[in-house]
Amino acid sequence: MFHLKRNLPAWERVIRLCLGTFAAAGAFYFLPAGTLRLLGFAMVGVLASTAIVGFCPACALLGRKAPGAAK
Repeated sequence: MFHLKRNLPAWERVIRLCLGTFAAAGAFYFLPAGTLRLLGFAMVGVLASTAIVGFCPACALLGRKAPGAAK
């Protein structure tokens, strides 16, 4: 089975989930229907999925290690 090592601490996962919630509301109420709104919801999906899974590919690309990992 495919396994991703978590590289986000719990506090950052909570912040990402809260930002995703606010961004979803903002995309729904403030962006015009169409492509911009879809892009806003795509951003929300990325924020929420990285928060739920605990793995951020961009952070891994930059060399960020798992919380509590030996340095």
